[in-house]
Amino acid sequence: MSKNIQFLAKLVVGLLLINFLGNQLYKRFDLTQDNRYTLTKTTTSIVNSVSNILNIKVYLEGDFPAEFKRLQIETKQFLEELRAVNSTIRIQFVNPDTLREELIKKGMIPSRLTVEENGKLSEAIIFPWAEISYQNKTEFVNLLPSSNVSNQDEQLQNAVESLEFSFASALKNIGRKNKQKIAVLTGNGELQDIYLYSFLKEVASKNSLAKFTLDSVATNPQKTLKDLTSFDLAIIAKPTIKFSDNEKLVLDQFITNGGKTLWMIDNVQAEQDSLLQTGKMLAYPRDLNLTDLLFAYGVRINTSLIKDSYAAKIPLATGNVGHQTQFQYLPWSFHPLVNGNVDHPITKNIRPVRLQFTTQIDTLKNNIKKTPLLATSLLSAKLGTPNFVELKSIADEQNPNEYNSGKQLTAVLLEGSFNSAYKNRIKPFKTSLYKDQSIANKMVVIADGDIAKNQILKNQPYDLSIDKWTQEAFGNKEFLLNTVDYLLDDDGLINLRNKSLKINILDKQKSFEERTFWQLFNIALPLALLALFGLVFNYLRKKKYT
Repeated sequence: MSKNIQFLAKLVVGLLLINFLGNQLYKRFDLTQDNRYTLTKTTTSIVNSVSNILNIKVYLEGDFPAEFKRLQIETKQFLEELRAVNSTIRIQFVNPDTLREELIKKGMIPSRLTVEENGKLSEAIIFPWAEISYQNKTEFVNLLPSSNVSNQDEQLQNAVESLEFSFASALKNIGRKNKQKIAVLTGNGELQDIYLYSFLKEVASKNSLAKFTLDSVATNPQKTLKDLTSFDLAIIAKPTIKFSDNEKLVLDQFITNGGKTLWMIDNVQAEQDSLLQTGKMLAYPRDLNLTDLLFAYGVRINTSLIKDSYAAKIPLATGNVGHQTQFQYLPWSFHPLVNGNVDHPITKNIRPVRLQFTTQIDTLKNNIKKTPLLATSLLSAKLGTPNFVELKSIADEQNPNEYNSGKQLTAVLLEGSFNSAYKNRIKPFKTSLYKDQSIANKMVVIADGDIAKNQILKNQPYDLSIDKWTQEAFGNKEFLLNTVDYLLDDDGLINLRNKSLKINILDKQKSFEERTFWQLFNIALPLALLALFGLVFNYLRKKKYT
């Protein structure tokens, strides 16, 4: 009896000890092959920076397509990983059915999905959004971001892959005390505000944005340079007026002092509006006096226009019916649709980007790392300038022998320590901020100034990502926003966009064809085996005890 009591006492003490250690020592194990539930150091650092209660509402509750039940499950699992790192995170899944109007007013636009069930197609509406609240600030996370995919299975795959980046980015934005400063340069004939509204509105939601004119360079270049160096990034959007040597030195020293730059340069004078009005225009090189500056950083923007067989459509008036102008939409080879680098986070999974009268970029050998971001298709051609461009050529049959120039680089990322363009040269003005070489820095050069230019409809700026005539969707806005994020990202957060997961998707056609077999296999077979076991067991029991 005493031995039993000792054993029982040891068992109780052992269980209490295990329970105590279990409460003190906590460890989660990710046994998935692709480490799907393992957070990166960047995400863990961002989550650990949350010091107060943070609420996350996810509008993925209720009845919706079975395929997107997977998105709900993956989102729940991911958020549980966040809460395991920081217990101040509160998670709530909400049914959006009674909140639709309220969510739409907040900017959470629902997604329309085509659902295939039992061989039939139907439409469903879901709100794939999450709302994060922290210290009187709110961020919205799109759980089903738009991407360049051909079907919903791929869209679901991309959505699950993007979960960590989307939430980590939102958490970083909502917890940031000091926003990064971006200067939109003016003074050299850059695009007007109304044409940059769609792009800059999104940029301003996460950063501190300000217009910065270079006009003051003429009177006080030293002060202008000092003021510009207080910014983290400078956006140069389609300048049309030649830069002076003083202005170039200001830009050069902004770069060598650590400032990031986004160049959107039209090196050829060619405007779509004037072409539509007259049907013919002279395209000629535009002298911006930037060639030596960009050459020092490792690139050269050429002056030959690029034509591409894979091109966006433009509207052409074909007549009037009942006092209404009739339009026909035809591909215009001078508006190439260019694809992004699938191996880089800036351009991964984005739609084709529409360019207008773009030229080509050459890269030069130096110590700078150069990563292609956008390139034309293989079926491209070059048109030297000066040259006439006629609208009637849109109806001409394309000559395959003409479109044989191969892929042409139209946007490139430069990373490294940039040498000053004024190294070993006479400087236009003296400044105490002068440096021969920068620390590690980044810039993006795009050979098209109109890449950020949104259209105007009824005197209001139109969404940059959609064509107002054809309603086709393009990747311009997403590309530019990713570019800004990458240039300002010192934590490597945007590299999470390269995360790849393998999600096993059910073969809908096969499951529909074999539905009866699997229903019998999963329902009838277990019952039959149970009945067989009962009969055999009863038979053996009777045989043994009779």
